[in-house]
Amino acid sequence: MKNKSRTKNDFQSKAGTGLTGDAVFLAALSGLLIFLSFPKYGFGFVAWIALLPLFFALRKANTVAQGLLLGFITGVTGYIGIIYWIAFVIVNYGYLPLYVGIILMLLLACYLSAYISLFAGCIIYFREKIPLYWTAPVLWVCLEYGKSFILTGFPWENLGYSQYLNTYFIQIADVTGVLGLSFLIVLTNATIFEVISKRSAKEYVLAGIVSLVLAGVYGYGIYRLDQVNKTVRQSQGMEVSLIQGNIDQSIKWNENYQRETLNIYEQLSLKNSPGKESLIVWPETAVPFKFQDINSLHDQIINLSLKSKSWLLFGSVSYSAQDDNFFNSAYLLSPAGEIAGKYDKVHLVPYGEYVPLRDVFPFIKKLTAGMGDFGTGVGYYPLSMGDKKIGVLICYEGILPFAARMYKKESADLLVNITNDAWFGATSAPFQHFSMAVFRAVETRLYLVRAANTGISGIIDPGGRIIAKTDIFREDALKGYIKFVSMPAFYARYGDLVAAACFLLMIFYFLISLKREGKKCR
Repeated sequence: MKNKSRTKNDFQSKAGTGLTGDAVFLAALSGLLIFLSFPKYGFGFVAWIALLPLFFALRKANTVAQGLLLGFITGVTGYIGIIYWIAFVIVNYGYLPLYVGIILMLLLACYLSAYISLFAGCIIYFREKIPLYWTAPVLWVCLEYGKSFILTGFPWENLGYSQYLNTYFIQIADVTGVLGLSFLIVLTNATIFEVISKRSAKEYVLAGIVSLVLAGVYGYGIYRLDQVNKTVRQSQGMEVSLIQGNIDQSIKWNENYQRETLNIYEQLSLKNSPGKESLIVWPETAVPFKFQDINSLHDQIINLSLKSKSWLLFGSVSYSAQDDNFFNSAYLLSPAGEIAGKYDKVHLVPYGEYVPLRDVFPFIKKLTAGMGDFGTGVGYYPLSMGDKKIGVLICYEGILPFAARMYKKESADLLVNITNDAWFGATSAPFQHFSMAVFRAVETRLYLVRAANTGISGIIDPGGRIIAKTDIFREDALKGYIKFVSMPAFYARYGDLVAAACFLLMIFYFLISLKREGKKCR
């Protein structure tokens, strides 16, 4: 009996009840590897082994509480590396003291770490009942899905996004979405851990099955890319010019620089004007005034569309005369200089574009005095560009799969992401932001063009391949050719069925565990 209790669970530590220093180190190492899975400092292949140290650390945990703590250590270490730029934004553009910026960034990191903490705690809870390779990927997907929607959601750099350059692998996103990629990465981590720690025939068979699954995913990627290539060749297209003004955020809203800013965009647009009836795209809030106010600046933009004889899409703040609401908007002008459509941003950034709980906690108003407060748009409705439809994603909306899906359902022919990443400075954020936009093209099988004030601007094809892109902090223009592709995409139509399946499995796992605990009590 003594021997059985000592060997029945290879996952459990034979050590005492306290956590050892090496367990804490391993948990922190896992967090570091998660951070190093993402740009600008990391590489996607690291994600395939990032959770191994955490799994080894959990072997030394004897209670769920210890598992929660180790997961929290992993999360904090990883998220501080991923979102350190939050402090930069708060201090430089929220006009708050450095210590406040650091504290707020740490609070967000702690909140996000709670999901990895729950992941680790649940692994400890299930480890004597259900194998790790069954629980880990399912748990991870459920928690990532929750993180993407709870409290308005923060799906920034979910694990699957680390693979944005892994072209063949990411093609499965048109079926599973990015959560399916996260599932496969965590499954691979769990399988490697089981093979290393147990080295039995069962684990080698498991490794073979997982290898076949991954081979099937890559095979699907090869097949699907070939379909994408054929469809692209047969599709009509047009020229586009993406204008990157590189306007410093510190002078962007200074009235003394309004004309100079507009002149920069006008000159870059005329110098890099695409063919007649083509599309010119300026970034989010590229226009440093309210376009709907009729004045000489307004007329200058109208004249530009007439001179270029092209469609012009640009960002501007707008307002409603009825209720005094301001909106983060995108306007589309026709080659005739007429307003063909306007889109108001739907998904706003908390404490960046609106202030939650400001009426409940008055002190929040003081803390966020330098931040915006915008109204919400009515929905994700494409703008009509002649007989074609454009789905506009403003800034943060480019990381939201459901926003792109809504446009695909509304028969959009092209996705346009306009953003102003000057807020982020030379941190990792512009690179992370761009990497996530790649998946919107794969999930919808549409071309995506992205115009950013300071970069990264780019053209991404329906296979998620980056056709061209700019550097950050450069006044630049990117001229290219896009196609209006019509391809079905399972994920765009049906959404996160992977997450639904994982939630059902979690309910099943809990029922199994309760049943087994009941038998022990007898």
